[in-house]
Amino acid sequence: MGVPIYQVDAFTEKPFSGNPAAVCLLPQAREAPWMQAVAKEMNLSETAFLLKQEDGYNLRWFTPAVEVDLCGHATLASAHILWETGILRREEQARFHTRSGLLTASSKGGEIELNFPAKTEEPAEAPAGLLEALKVKAKYIGKSKFDYLVQVDSEEAVRGLKPDFAGLKSIPVRGVIVTSRAVSPGYDFISRFFAPAAGVNEDPVTGSAHCTLGPFWSQQLGKKEFLAYQASERGGILRVRVAGDRVHLGGKAVTVFRGELIV
Repeated sequence: MGVPIYQVDAFTEKPFSGNPAAVCLLPQAREAPWMQAVAKEMNLSETAFLLKQEDGYNLRWFTPAVEVDLCGHATLASAHILWETGILRREEQARFHTRSGLLTASSKGGEIELNFPAKTEEPAEAPAGLLEALKVKAKYIGKSKFDYLVQVDSEEAVRGLKPDFAGLKSIPVRGVIVTSRAVSPGYDFISRFFAPAAGVNEDPVTGSAHCTLGPFWSQQLGKKEFLAYQASERGGILRVRVAGDRVHLGGKAVTVFRGELIV
């Protein structure tokens, strides 16, 4: 029997935008090297592997290069597939057991809302080579458990970034978030995310980065709910709601193809 696999564009309602993720529904446990090989074959920023267990699903995420501890768009894609295929009813909560603890997803008003841990940042000095690789002047620099956060002066600066990815790859973190207040109508803040050390030069839409961006902009703007835009070439929209030590991420998803692995 083949292994069902899907490709889903997450944090968008239009195909060929947002962030593509592969979702693999495992009929039985597989070894990490096999999952890593599948992720490399799919060559997307993330491939999610789900294995049914008594209280939800074990969920693991792999880039083409490494396994990661937290991924928003592939979790959103996983919940989308569980509901779309009828494995779960729309009114059922999707429960995922991960390296970052229990994560849940709910279907609300035509969107999927993820319940994720906040990953707050603290002020930090720029490590050697960071600003040179980004080719920007920083208004503020912080560091979370996973990433550096670099605030710049304008949306124009965020959109115009052309980083030196080889230079960024040498920075000893998962990735680098660059952000500013938005001037585009309707959005509170804008960002881009670069993770060449994890095998992804620029991630199109990064849910987990918003676990840091949400608390950061909550402090800056004095509010808890935001509409955010990630300004990659594909682009993506996220609703962000900060609730204590949790961040709720809302977005849509669309399935692009269905297939099966025969190996």
